[in-house]
Amino acid sequence: MLERSSPFSLSRRRLLIATSALAIAALVVTAEFNPALSADSPHNGGDITFLIDSLGDTWIPNNSAISSFQGHIWGHVTDKLLYVDADGKVSPWIAERWEQNDKATEFTLHLKSGVTFSDGTPLDASAVVANLDIWYAGRKSEGINPIGLFPKTYDHAEAVDASTVKVFFKAPTLGFIPTLGYHGSILISPKTLAQPAAQQADLSKTSGSGPYVVDSWKEGDFVKLVKRKDYNWGPAAVGHTGPAYLDTITYKLVSEPSLRVAAVQSGQADVAYNASPQELESLKAEGFTTATPRYLGFVNGWAVNTKLAPYDDVKVRQALQAGINRQEIIDTVYTPDWKLATSFIQSNVPGATDQSALLAYNPDKAEKLLDEAGWVKGADGIRTKNGQPLVLTLNSNPYLATSKSVDELIAQQLGKIGWKVAIRAYDVVTFGQKVKYGSPAVPAYEVTRSFIDAGTVASILTNANNGENWFALDESDKTLNELRDKIASAGSIEGRKPLLDELQKYILDQGYFIPRTQIVQRIYVQSAKLKGEVYNGVAYASYYTATKSE
Repeated sequence: MLERSSPFSLSRRRLLIATSALAIAALVVTAEFNPALSADSPHNGGDITFLIDSLGDTWIPNNSAISSFQGHIWGHVTDKLLYVDADGKVSPWIAERWEQNDKATEFTLHLKSGVTFSDGTPLDASAVVANLDIWYAGRKSEGINPIGLFPKTYDHAEAVDASTVKVFFKAPTLGFIPTLGYHGSILISPKTLAQPAAQQADLSKTSGSGPYVVDSWKEGDFVKLVKRKDYNWGPAAVGHTGPAYLDTITYKLVSEPSLRVAAVQSGQADVAYNASPQELESLKAEGFTTATPRYLGFVNGWAVNTKLAPYDDVKVRQALQAGINRQEIIDTVYTPDWKLATSFIQSNVPGATDQSALLAYNPDKAEKLLDEAGWVKGADGIRTKNGQPLVLTLNSNPYLATSKSVDELIAQQLGKIGWKVAIRAYDVVTFGQKVKYGSPAVPAYEVTRSFIDAGTVASILTNANNGENWFALDESDKTLNELRDKIASAGSIEGRKPLLDELQKYILDQGYFIPRTQIVQRIYVQSAKLKGEVYNGVAYASYYTATKSE
């Protein structure tokens, strides 16, 4: 059943403010929170509490930096070579400038001087090489994984001198520079990288170069960060380069969404992560700040497993594409902050093109396609073929709080056309174990996935260069493979644009990817006293520039 906002639910919310005060106070004591400090000036001092619904299951940097939850902490403890904003614009950070050759196979990075990790190690060229190497290869025998979107064409990197790095690729790699701003590409001290996985999993022993350091933490409970007073190398794009203004940031695990929001409403916390979309308007009316930033990446949708019948039939996939009413999803589950999908990548990604015509709701077209494919509607409304019902099993993605509600609505829409839809819901850990691209039990894998550069998309979708082979096509689709190879070998952004447009048309027309909505995976509700946060290209809130009034 779909969750809907109602006067009763809002009244219950207000009651929770009173009834949860003692519970939240206990949480505050557990995490050793301090009352907010009085600011000596409009820009200095203060502590904030950020309530989050998960803190993941490991702190090994390579394995956890791309987590939807742990990325918040890494964004404050570590830096990146480049900064990427919400529009995909790349600007200097630790790398002050860069050059590339005409073929986009060699890049030279020029680093800021004077940057250090919190353990005192200089963030110099040799440290950057150590990070590039582990992003590419990891140490799989120890359980330290490569960063998934780091270019598979990486060959090696060299420290030319203390402030200059040359990076070499086996093939043209236009996506390298933007990927340096990806949330998995965090810079970690070589001393930390040299540690075995078990020690890397101890967050207190991890050294980054960011504006905050870990003060204390308890697994599955909280992480408290304290500002680094000697920090002086923030990205110019956010309008500040010196030490952070806030003294501390504490991320506290509170699994119940109503308690997270109630705590902010009662003044016991400053930020609640992943509130219900239906309550945003009422929270705004109460004077709270709400944010629904879109990240750069794929829209929320399904990667279809073409090895599983009946989804090996293009007509069935095309019927699925036409049978979803995407506007109804926004009108029912979300708010006007959400946008219709116009491709399978977000519209704010450089290189995205408008393919809305391929995503139009057309149930008559869907019914006709299923008729042509031999699926006959029975008296109960379910279609069958050769005695088998037309079934779709959906595994709701736990990283997106609204996923199950969207699945339930789509099940109603597809049921009118003749599908029998089953919905399964798992927690984060179980979902990761049971639900995989191309698994025999997963006809449609729900995607909530960010990336920085659209040029990386083609290799993710296929199995080239150890790609993820989302549609279980292997090398069977020659058209897709040719587009992938042309995109990969493009030597300029302008030359790549028409190829990306063609790729988007082809993927959607074939029904390989079924978009649902443009994704807002990260929803923020915060006190009006907290201002100045910045949302980057993957929609993480940075409080490096934030201030808190009394």
